[in-house]
Amino acid sequence: MKILGIDYGDKRVGTALSDSLGITAQGYKTLENTGGKKLFLGLKEIIDENDVKTIVIGLPKNMDAREGFRVEDTKEFAERIKKYTEAEIVFWDERLTSVAAHSFLSDLDIRGKKRKELVDTVSAALILEGYLNSKKI
Repeated sequence: MKILGIDYGDKRVGTALSDSLGITAQGYKTLENTGGKKLFLGLKEIIDENDVKTIVIGLPKNMDAREGFRVEDTKEFAERIKKYTEAEIVFWDERLTSVAAHSFLSDLDIRGKKRKELVDTVSAALILEGYLNSKKI
């Protein structure tokens, strides 16, 4: 059983998967968000192929911990996922994950198109890592 981390965005959706024991998070892939059924079928494929029982979706909170303007879109996205899976859906505070992802990619000197393709996947891995670390207490 694995856990799926998701960084939901208007253009791209980054995904990450845990190992079978739920200890580590690895970036998986980025899906294009065309707003249609193709995105959800792609997510369903990931869920089914990896026996995902829990989905952790980054919740875009403001720095003062209030819910940001994108929260409603993210919650609607989660509701749509429920039509394709029975996996439990958990929201996780994603503050500064994009900043951390950009910093990480800068440290690796990844630029341009490749960086754009990776930033959402790295963000999803950071979201999932935060969730997994909270379970290790």
